[in-house]
Formats: sequence, C-alpha cells, structure tokens
Amino acid sequence: QVQLVESGGGLVQAGGSLRLSCAASGIIFSINSMAWYRQAPGKQRELVAGIAVNGRTSYADSVKGRFLISRDNAKNTVYLQMNSLKPEDTAVYYCKCDLPVYWGQGTQVTVSS
Repeated sequence: QVQLVESGGGLVQAGGSLRLSCAASGIIFSINSMAWYRQAPGKQRELVAGIAVNGRTSYADSVKGRFLISRDNAKNTVYLQMNSLKPEDTAVYYCKCDLPVYWGQGTQVTVSS
C-alpha cells in the first residue's frame, strides 16, 4: 500500500521559511522521481519542484532561488525548503511519486502579508 505523508505546513509571515517533508512507504523510493506540486484556491495544480533519481532538480520559475528540493533515500523522504515566502505561495502543497503515480494528501501553507 502506497503512502505519501506530507508535513511541515503552517502559517508564516511573508519573508519567512518553512520546510516541508514527504515520507514515502510502499514504494521503492530510490528509483522514484519525486515532485512537489501546489494548488491555490481557484487555480490549477502546478508543479513547484522535482528531483530525479540521480538528484537532478528542476523548479518553477516562480520559486527559483527561493525553494530547494532534496531527498534522503535512507529515510524515504523528500523535502522542500521554502525561503523568502510570499503571500502568493499560499496553497496546499502535494507530494507526488511516479512509480506508481501517487499523490499525498497535501499540507496547507499560508503566507500572511
């Protein structure tokens, strides 16, 4: 049974930082590309950052230079360090794996101005 459990969301002031975690089970984590998506109210879900099996990372233009995705294969966990947060970063953040395709339940991030 696949499980992706996100944590670390919350309320933060603009300019602050949060670190999201996604703990995976039921998958072979080391062969999975992992990604973080987000969905704001009334908007489509969008890709925030991805990390490949070889560690190569990619980011949405809106978060480049502010967010950092990383993975710990020993802990079956992917992280999203979010710095210099802006009110427009407010959304539910979801973790996703590819083998199989599966989504976590999401964690709310709210950035106040």
